[in-house]
Amino acid sequence: MKTVVSASRRTDLIAFFPDWLAGTFHREEASVLGPRGRTVHADLRPASVHSVVLWSKDFSNLIRNAHRIRDMLQKYDQLYLLFTVTGLGGTFIEKAVPPPSAALSQLPALVALAGHPKRVSLRFDPVVFWRAGAERRTNLGFFETAAEAAARAGIEDVRISFAQWYGKALRRAAAFGFDYVDPPEREKLEAAGRLADAAARFGLRLHACSQNFLTRVAGIRASSCIDGDLLRALHPGREAASTAKDRSQRGECGCTVSVDIGSYAQSCSHGCLYCYANPRTS
Repeated sequence: MKTVVSASRRTDLIAFFPDWLAGTFHREEASVLGPRGRTVHADLRPASVHSVVLWSKDFSNLIRNAHRIRDMLQKYDQLYLLFTVTGLGGTFIEKAVPPPSAALSQLPALVALAGHPKRVSLRFDPVVFWRAGAERRTNLGFFETAAEAAARAGIEDVRISFAQWYGKALRRAAAFGFDYVDPPEREKLEAAGRLADAAARFGLRLHACSQNFLTRVAGIRASSCIDGDLLRALHPGREAASTAKDRSQRGECGCTVSVDIGSYAQSCSHGCLYCYANPRTS
């Protein structure tokens, strides 16, 4: 069975390493430092690859064919794009991410590149709450704008989650004086209900990423951001992809098996304060 290639959960290769990524796909092989210091080898010959799944908060390098990255990807049967837009781009929380309007303007070009709107999913991920003095703030209010833009581009699937404050993120928040709020589950469910109502108005399917408690809200299903069944259905030749759970991911992650060619050593420069990986924030 052919391999699904993920590029990448671990860092934003499209935004910050397009030269490396283009060279990797040109050579049709990758060797990267994975979790726990293990080297991951990937066969990237087109005959071995089912789909290439790209994750980014800024696909402008792909759109403008920087380093001929788009040319390098044309030899693969299928691209699937996971595009994260939270409405926080350009703020101190995501200081190097494109502003929301600039990010959403990329959607039509991404649908054209992927060849079908079902091959693009918008990630409104994460939902963040924080205090600014006596005022409590959140990016929840931006969801309707993002949902409308997604629907206008023909996109049907949106993925959400609430910020999870792991150790690295906690230390980063403290260092930057970020007074984050982690609401109780009841409040998150109420907020998710508002997101589900908005998604329904625009005809979107809403998926909860690695937070299955959110599926108690009507209209929200558990997410498989990489979904072997969906990739098979969308594949030009309807070729099968693995539908086995990816055991290297979190317990509630619904993703099927893929090979991720990113490395935590490739530090992301978006500077997102909530990030669980290894971003450069200065």
